[in-house]
Order: sequence, then C-alpha cells, then structure tokens
Amino acid sequence: MFPAAPTPRRELPPLREAAGTDPAAPSAAPSGAPEGAAAPASSSGGRHAFFDNAKYLAIVLVAMGHAWEPLTDGSRAAEALYMTVYAFHMPAFIIISGYFSRSFDMRKDRLQRLVTGVAVPYVHFETAYAFFKRWADDDPGHPISLLDPWFLTWFLVALFVWRLTTPLWKIVRWPIPLALAIAVLASVSPDIGDDLDMQRVLQFLPFFVLGLALRPEHFALVQRRRVRIASLPVFAAALVTAYWAAPRMTSAWFYHRDSAQELGTSWWVGVVMTLALFGCSLVLVACFFAWVPTRRTWFTVLGAGTLYGYLLHGFLAKGSRFWGWFDDYPWLHSPLGEITVTLIAALVVTALCTPPVRRVFRFAMEPTMAWAFRKDPADAARTRAQATT
Repeated sequence: MFPAAPTPRRELPPLREAAGTDPAAPSAAPSGAPEGAAAPASSSGGRHAFFDNAKYLAIVLVAMGHAWEPLTDGSRAAEALYMTVYAFHMPAFIIISGYFSRSFDMRKDRLQRLVTGVAVPYVHFETAYAFFKRWADDDPGHPISLLDPWFLTWFLVALFVWRLTTPLWKIVRWPIPLALAIAVLASVSPDIGDDLDMQRVLQFLPFFVLGLALRPEHFALVQRRRVRIASLPVFAAALVTAYWAAPRMTSAWFYHRDSAQELGTSWWVGVVMTLALFGCSLVLVACFFAWVPTRRTWFTVLGAGTLYGYLLHGFLAKGSRFWGWFDDYPWLHSPLGEITVTLIAALVVTALCTPPVRRVFRFAMEPTMAWAFRKDPADAARTRAQATT
C-alpha cells in the first residue's frame, strides 16, 4: 500500500436502525459527532461507505485466513501472515458489530430482527453444516447439536448473546474494563465447556463492548493521514514479530476458544496473553481502519452481504480439507500456489457477497417470519385509522 491523496470527507450521518440481517449493519441512534469532525462518507440507501468497505475487506481477510491454514505447517511466512491477520480481522468485524448495536434495546421489532436475522440463520447453518460434514467427510455420526456451534456458526451465537446484553453495557460505569475482566476470567477457566462456544463469546466480548462505546469521531481519528502513514511500519513490525513467534507459539491463542490450561500453559499466562492480545489487536484494527476507503468504491455494495459470504464460504473452506485438495496438489504449498489459493479465496467470498447470491439465500438468512410473531394491536389500530382517513 502507498499513502493515498487525502479525499474530501463529511461528518458521519446519524446512526440508523439495523437493516436486514447483516450483523454489522447500521442501526438507529442519535449520533453526537462534534461539528467539523472528519468522517466516512454515506453511500446510498442510508448505509455508510466506510463501514461497508471495512466489512467487505474484513470478510475477505477471513476467507484468506481459512485458505492459508493448511499451508501454515510447511511455510513460516504463511504462518506469520496467518497470525497477523487473525490478530485483527475478527476483532475489526466485532467492533463494527458493536458500534451498530448501540441502539439495541428490548423493543419488539428489534427483538424480532434479532431472532430472524441471527437466531434463525444459526439454526439453518448449524444444521446445514452438520449434514455437509456427514456427507463430505464421510462422518455419518456427526451430531446435529444447537448447543455446540461448529466452525463459523459460533459468531451468530456470540452476536445473539452480545446484543441481548447491550442494555447492561449501557448502564454500567466502566463497561470496557468489566468486559476485559470477564474475558480474562474466561481465559483461565477451563471448566466453562463447549456449550454455545462460551469461551469465544466471553473472550471476544471486549471488542463488542468497545464498539458500543465508540463514536463517529473515534473512527475519524484513525482516518487521519499521519495515522495512515504510521500504520505501514506498524504492520511491518507485526509481520516481523509474527515471523519470529511462528515457531515459538501456537496460533490457537488468536482463536480465543480455549483457556490457558487447555493450551498447555499456566493460568497466569492466560491473563497476560488476553491483555496483550487485546492491546495488539486494537493497534492493528486501528491500522486496518486507517486504510479502509471512506468513499464509495466498487466493493461498497458487497458490504451489505458479508454475513452471506462468511457463512457460505465455510462449505468450500471445510470441503477443501475433507476432499484433500491441499494433499493431492503439492504445488499449492509453493509460493505460486499460496498466491493462487489467496486469490481464489478472495474471489469466492466476493462472489458470495453479491446481490444475486443474497437473493437466492435470503430465505435462510433474512426470513421475515411474520407468521411467527404476534401482531401489535396498536399497530393494527393505526393501520385501520390511516385507511379511513
């Protein structure tokens, strides 16, 4: 990347109500951006180009990370890239999800969207993944368990829990330190178990709570030119550090799905690593946000379909392992093969975020399910009153 010429920016418009099922889609709340603060531009339909761009780029990095995973055993460079990307791609996505959950409360329509946009897709894809594993991995005994999220569906469970707790984080005095304390305690508690992947829910919690606390001016700060320039040596230092650390530590720390004891180390190491990784992730997320375009680009429209790309690419990511592609084609472990795998992952997830794919799978990702909810008598009365006027 090279420093780009500064582009005109506008004050970030007021936060809007969450649209559709996108976990980081805008949601309504008045914004308190100071007058004159630089901020991302707004795209059509009330969405903001910066956030859609950030979600698309983050989901591309997620797909690339999954493609690199089979390559990390034989390539220290691939492992370094993998660890660097895993340090910030999901934290960035979770922070944006928290930012656009600021207006969430227990209002009926918001609870309905939480059910139809998060809980129902979880049931659909947890079931679909189970059947896929039975078929593709020749594992007929693989259970269908809604209590044990498999592969990517943990994020839907986490988002459901985080959003339900949003009103709590709005009333406590020190939400971020409290969330960080919970994450630290989770990292040293091996008895939490695997139900609902609560280790990840709790260890990633501080990023969501941080997103709830952010304001438009905070995103404007990292978009300054000097921050953008400074992010280049920071990313370079992160890659060098990851290259050094690759043979010395396990990348499982970045998954936040295990306690310190389960990773074969002492409890106090879990405390140190949780705090250290939180700090490192925040720095890299800031560097990532610094380079996200604030204006509308060719991929801005894809930001509305990132949850589609996230969940659908999992079938190919896992299928490539089940079918032995990385073992059958050794050239994939060469530099040219690693580049090819990276490009394919980016192209596939990009295609899965497009509007045509969204239309095909909307029944599973964004069901209306009006039949499942009681109608508000007040709404019916208002409708009849409007019809008679």
